[in-house]
Amino acid sequence: MSIYARIYGDQVFELAKVDGDISKAYHPSTVWVCMDGIEPAPRVGWGAIESDGTWHFSPPGSPVITPEQQAEVVAAERFRREGTGVIVEGLAIETTRDSQALIASTGLSAVLDPEYRCNFKTAGGFVEIGSVQIIAIAKAVRAHVQACFDRELALLRAIEAGEYDDDLLTEGWPDSSST
Repeated sequence: MSIYARIYGDQVFELAKVDGDISKAYHPSTVWVCMDGIEPAPRVGWGAIESDGTWHFSPPGSPVITPEQQAEVVAAERFRREGTGVIVEGLAIETTRDSQALIASTGLSAVLDPEYRCNFKTAGGFVEIGSVQIIAIAKAVRAHVQACFDRELALLRAIEAGEYDDDLLTEGWPDSSST
């Protein structure tokens, strides 16, 4: 015996326990989904949405979120975390996309000229720094940004494996204050 859910209007409309494939007994426009192995088992009134051949269900009042939508939320969180900044040798360093580009070019100057010095604007104001500090800042910023992308990838893999939970979105990101 299998349990099938009839989907109508993005919602589980009816459940049926039958032998065989119930969908063969109805017009092709009637959507029946086999519930075998789906946990928790959806009930009448649950939301239902199909994405890339896979059905996703949620209790009434909860939005049905597809893996693609979850991935978008994860990417937005990564982008937000990426720009939170780092502390390097007591200096508060911005890590926005614009700051990353400026730091990368300053880092290149420091690599090309070990005597290079510049007035560098931190979140707390200007400081004069030399090549060694510039390279330390560039490395710390790059490590922070890479850790954000690594966390995003781990969350995307959890989504693909069906192991993603909304609580994971707030965990495992780099700590901006400890760099």
